[in-house]
Amino acid sequence: MSSEQTTEVLVGAAVLAIAVGFLVYAGQVTGFTGAQTEYTLNASFRSADGVTVGTDVRMAGVKVGRVTGISLDPETYRAVTVFSVRQGIDVPDDSAVAISSEGLLGSNYVEVLPGASPFFLSPGEEIEFTQGSVSLVGLLMKFVTGDDEAPDK
Repeated sequence: MSSEQTTEVLVGAAVLAIAVGFLVYAGQVTGFTGAQTEYTLNASFRSADGVTVGTDVRMAGVKVGRVTGISLDPETYRAVTVFSVRQGIDVPDDSAVAISSEGLLGSNYVEVLPGASPFFLSPGEEIEFTQGSVSLVGLLMKFVTGDDEAPDK
């Protein structure tokens, strides 16, 4: 084999290794890890602004699932959210769920705040304690007007 062919083989192997590394990194960032099993839970929010299908579900800042469905309950006018949680992560039945933000201009995510109950939620059950998203515009209006009694919109 000539030195040109050896160089071409080495460069090709390096490109292939970089491509595989990129695919592994992309899988970790998107949460795709292959045949990982999940179970679903439900929560009902007064306001689910900034939450869509695919939004991260986190516990203690660690991604443990994603939002798989969101719809409006025509009877209560609340946003019913269905989300998945990785198998092996048991959620206590007195847990709460809140819509949190990654910062002032960051995206929203669903945060599971675990309770202290020794009993866990079964797949498909609903988490009763929820806190919807907070409107940044509403907070700014309260600050600007100095009105602590401004209605929640």
